[in-house]
Amino acid sequence: MKQSLVNLLPPATLAAILAFWGLAPAGLVEQPWTLPLVAVTTIVFVQLLELVFERHEGWRINRTELATDIFYTAFGFLVIGYLSDTLVNSPLRELKADWGIGTPWLAELPFLVQVMVVLFTFEFGQYWMHRAMHNWTPLWLTHAPHHHVTQLNAMKGYIGNPIELFLISLGVTALLDVDLNALFASFTVGGAIATYAHANVKADPPIWYGFFFTTIRNHSLHHTALSYEDTRCNYGNSVIFWDRVFGTYKEGESAIVGQDDRKRLSIKEQWLFPLRPWLEKKQAAEG
Repeated sequence: MKQSLVNLLPPATLAAILAFWGLAPAGLVEQPWTLPLVAVTTIVFVQLLELVFERHEGWRINRTELATDIFYTAFGFLVIGYLSDTLVNSPLRELKADWGIGTPWLAELPFLVQVMVVLFTFEFGQYWMHRAMHNWTPLWLTHAPHHHVTQLNAMKGYIGNPIELFLISLGVTALLDVDLNALFASFTVGGAIATYAHANVKADPPIWYGFFFTTIRNHSLHHTALSYEDTRCNYGNSVIFWDRVFGTYKEGESAIVGQDDRKRLSIKEQWLFPLRPWLEKKQAAEG
């Protein structure tokens, strides 16, 4: 009975987030602190669940891992968020206004439908970007540091090379006309799914949840250190449905995650990783 209730934590969390945004008055939704507060509260909640419902002892969080995860989460919210909004979302909004692009009919749809349209649209782009990162060397060099993590925890989705983190944040949701509460609900629901998909929490959601949304089982297999081929599946960050549609879904789970020799990279090594071929060639020439 206890495990059955734990398995309901991911969908229950999504339900709570949807209820908040669906019922929140406009004055609260429009406050600049509301969106980050909901996102951070969700992350903290799932991180604390790791202390109570641990999935793998080998993934147990320690001070070094926690400090690194907090750094990258803050970097994602403050730096990557600013860059993607300034360099991509704002120009898209201007383009939308200049060209008269509009989808007013979206705002007329029920709240939940709006949320899912935004989520699945954004994740469609994420799916193909992530898949490209595994199939084109220049992009792989930016993505590989994320696969060098040797354990999965609630904030591990924020870890990676800054170039990858920026690229994976890109989307066209700025072109969609939806209610602000639906837009924010989509962001935080997607974030919650991805947080659970990286978390060391022994929760296996119901079948219907796993059909559409990514779980720790799906994503741990994608991060496996035991088989190269198994890393080339389950690309969905939050929406595993696109893997089912495009034939890259694979059932399974892995407790052993990492890349190559499973060496944990420092932040400096993660940031310099795309230059590794050039650095190694330079070092060989000097040697």
